[in-house]
Amino acid sequence: MDSACQSMRPQPVIDALNNYYTTYNACGGRVKYKWGQKVDSQIEETRELVIDYLGLSVKKYVCSFTLNTTYGLNLIMNQLPTGIYEQVTTSEIEHNSVFLTTIELSKRLKIKRNLLKRADDGSLIYSKSDLIKAVVVVNAASNIDGRLLLNIKQLIKDTHDAGGIVIIDAAQAMAHYRELLSGCEADAFCFSAHKMYSASLGGIVIQKDLLHSLDKYFVGGGMVSAVQEQNYQLLPDDIASWLEPGLQAYGEIISLKNAINWLKTVKPSGMEPADYIAKMSRQLHLGLSEIPGIVMLNNKPTSVISLYHKKVDAHRLAIFLSAAGIMTRSGYFCCHYYLLEKLSMPPLLRFSIGLHNTEDDITKTIETMRKITKG
Repeated sequence: MDSACQSMRPQPVIDALNNYYTTYNACGGRVKYKWGQKVDSQIEETRELVIDYLGLSVKKYVCSFTLNTTYGLNLIMNQLPTGIYEQVTTSEIEHNSVFLTTIELSKRLKIKRNLLKRADDGSLIYSKSDLIKAVVVVNAASNIDGRLLLNIKQLIKDTHDAGGIVIIDAAQAMAHYRELLSGCEADAFCFSAHKMYSASLGGIVIQKDLLHSLDKYFVGGGMVSAVQEQNYQLLPDDIASWLEPGLQAYGEIISLKNAINWLKTVKPSGMEPADYIAKMSRQLHLGLSEIPGIVMLNNKPTSVISLYHKKVDAHRLAIFLSAAGIMTRSGYFCCHYYLLEKLSMPPLLRFSIGLHNTEDDITKTIETMRKITKG
């Protein structure tokens, strides 16, 4: 139960990865032989599928691939130009990938940083002044308690009206909260494929206008059309490559296509994935909340449930659960500011549900927690 870190992989993803490595293991964007041509074709299909998955247009957006969400956020924010933005705005419940990169952006551009609250339902609480010529960077779904950015479309509109841009940390939303993201015209989305049932990989979906505005300094092979003694030209017809210097994880990119197609067709227990996750979440949240001594952080059931016990340390709980075959996360989940500095929480225990989990898993988890805590 640690899908918020990385999800289990279904067989179609494993098959796609294995097929690449065993039947056409070639570089992309560099070769003319048939293996390379197949790689290029598969990569382009994956790019288009990711953009379509978000309900966006390939006329306005491109998809580039990276290592993970954190890498993608750094890649964009470290290349934002000076003299355009006057502030950076984020929230207090962000993962360190957002929290730290916005601190560094504020330092680099010498602009103020606004740290805003999120409502109990996850909506960002802001005033119009927080958005004026701002770089707004927030998560669409919290990795602490699954709160959703329910006012995402209004936030994007208001930010654009105020001359700012919006970068969305979509790491926790891509797999289970696609409807929230669909059609939202943020300036960029950063996500991790390994949190959406695919191989270890990061992705960026970015508006072409924002990509063109970046000061490109992280450069290398695979993104240039010509090089002179003191200059070079980026590929004009492959702008997605501008965020992809060097060789890429081609097998992992190709397997993402299979993961998305699987997500769009899988029916666990005959249910839509979002409905199934909601059902499992309700059962787990209810069962855990009834155990004496448990303090829940969640205001309501979500795919990510965090808690602590008044008497038993969360790390010990995680170890005891592991001994029973139940894998959970303990600690502060890379959200040190909010959980440790602001709320002064003890180490927490986090259960994050995936489509592989069953009702038997939920029942066993609740029963095991009762035994461990003697509840």
